[in-house]
Amino acid sequence: MNIILFGAPGVGKGTQAKILSHIYHIPHISTGDILRDAIKEKTPLGLEAKQYMDRGNLVPDDIMIALARNVLETDRCKNGFVLDGFPRTLSQAKALQPIFDELHIKLDKVINIDVDEKEIIGRLSQRIVCRSCGKIYNSELDHFSTSDKCFKCGGELYQRNDDKPETVKERLKVYWAETEPVKQYYEGMGIMRNVDGVGGIVDITLRVLSMLRN
Repeated sequence: MNIILFGAPGVGKGTQAKILSHIYHIPHISTGDILRDAIKEKTPLGLEAKQYMDRGNLVPDDIMIALARNVLETDRCKNGFVLDGFPRTLSQAKALQPIFDELHIKLDKVINIDVDEKEIIGRLSQRIVCRSCGKIYNSELDHFSTSDKCFKCGGELYQRNDDKPETVKERLKVYWAETEPVKQYYEGMGIMRNVDGVGGIVDITLRVLSMLRN
């Protein structure tokens, strides 16, 4: 099963990607993990990406595409994958397609998890993150605050500046402007499906599985 999970920040892509990875026995691939691994291993692409990140700049598309290709062509992905939140722009989607063709990868479905702006702002404003391992907590559901330590590794917890309500609104404007053409691109291929992302985690998983099976 070759899947792309799509959706705005805060819709639960990462959670659903992990569940699908377990169900289908395929790797969960996120751009954050790809970058962290490449930087940790000090690969040429990882070192190049780090230079941009250290300056506070976005990593260019050509580097991200090359990093994605490096993962997709490994044996790890021979039985499929769930790609989490990538491609995000039309240029990324168009650059990724020739790689899929060359590696004989046929996308099964692109699943868009749909949540309205008010719900997203509420979710992200409750999100706190571990500085060390990147684990994400919900301050309300998990009963954690920034004064607590990460349950997984003992690291410091903090709220990212871009998870504050006023910043989230701007992030969403940019996200929807960038990604609407991507949705249209995959709709044109007939593989785009929209899933309601409001409700319990299990309920959303069942909706996603229903779309993947039809």
